Amino acid sequence: MFRDFKKFLREFNVVSLAVGFVMGTASAALVNSMVKDVLMPIAAPLMGAESWREAAWNIGPVHIAIGSFAAELLNFLILALIIFIIAKKLLKLEAETKK
Repeated sequence: MFRDFKKFLREFNVVSLAVGFVMGTASAALVNSMVKDVLMPIAAPLMGAESWREAAWNIGPVHIAIGSFAAELLNFLILALIIFIIAKKLLKLEAETKK
């Protein structure tokens, strides 16, 4: 049973997956902090509000919180860019090792 477990760990790169998950979680927290604590306070005056959290459009009775949405959108775009760059590098390395 122990041999099967070791084989499973090696075959599916479980340790690498776990390390990637932990690094991804830490990176997401770092990007989230950068967006909410650095970038969004700079963008708040452009949104016409004292705080980016308060930036909103009011269309009649509808209240659209554009500040929160903008922060989450920026957070997503930065993380997507990071993942894209890493994936592109990994695919390039993989293609070079197959040659």
